[in-house]
Amino acid sequence: MVAQVGEASLSTGLVITWEALPDDFQLEDDPVENTGQPILPGALRESLEISGFIQPQMLIASNLGLCATLNGQFVAKAPDWLYVPSVLPVSGDRKSYTPNLEGDVPAVVMEFLSDTDGTEYSSRQVYPPGKWFFYEQVLQVPIYVVFEPDGGLVEFYQLENGHYKLKQPDENGRNWIPSMNLFLGTWQETKEGRTGYWLRWWDEAGNLLPWAVEGLELERQRAEQERQQKERLIAYLQSQGIDPDNLPV
Repeated sequence: MVAQVGEASLSTGLVITWEALPDDFQLEDDPVENTGQPILPGALRESLEISGFIQPQMLIASNLGLCATLNGQFVAKAPDWLYVPSVLPVSGDRKSYTPNLEGDVPAVVMEFLSDTDGTEYSSRQVYPPGKWFFYEQVLQVPIYVVFEPDGGLVEFYQLENGHYKLKQPDENGRNWIPSMNLFLGTWQETKEGRTGYWLRWWDEAGNLLPWAVEGLELERQRAEQERQQKERLIAYLQSQGIDPDNLPV
C-alpha cells in the first residue's frame, strides 16, 4: 500500500502519514492486563452481534494496533475496544489498522482502567506520544471513552473544536453515540464468573441489547407464557364442555 500524507497539525507542527504496521513492530501495550480485561470488550461485541448491528464493512476489535507515522516515527496504540464504521477488506486476519489508508478513522475508542494504567490521560507530545494526544490530535477520534470497571465510572469524551470535552450522561446514566445510533451506559451483573459493572448498549427506544444468555432467558420466558396461555385456553374450553382435541376446522 502507498502511504498517505496528512496535513501538518497547526498546534503541534506534526506531519502525519498513514502507513501499514511494519512486520517487526512491537506494540507497547500489554494485550492482557488482568483476567477481567478480555471479557469486557467481548461482552460489548456480543450484544452487537446478537442484535444484528455488525455489518461486513465494519471493524470492531480489541487490542488492535492503530497506526500512524509522526514526523517519520511510527506509532501504534492498541485500545481496549474500538469501532470503525467502514474499512477496506483484507485477506486473512487483520493484525493492525491504519486510518485513512485502510478506511475510516475510528468513530469510538475505549480504554479500561487497570491498577497499573494511567496512560489513558497522557497528553505527551514527544515520541512516543500519550494515548490521549494520539486519539485526540493525531487520529482525531470523535468519541473517547474511559471506563473504570471496579467502580463503574464512565468518562465520555467528545471531540469538539479539536479537543475532547467531557459529556454528562442523560437522566438514565447513558451517553448517545450518533455514529452507532446507540446509547452507552453501565450495568451491574454477573457474567462469565465476573460480578461487577459492565458497559452495555441500549437502542434509541431505550431497549437493552441483550447478551446471549439474556436472549435465551427471554425466549424461555416467552415459551412459558405461551404454554400457560394454551393451558388456560384448554381449561376454559373444557369448562364449557368442549373437547379441545376435537374442535371444528
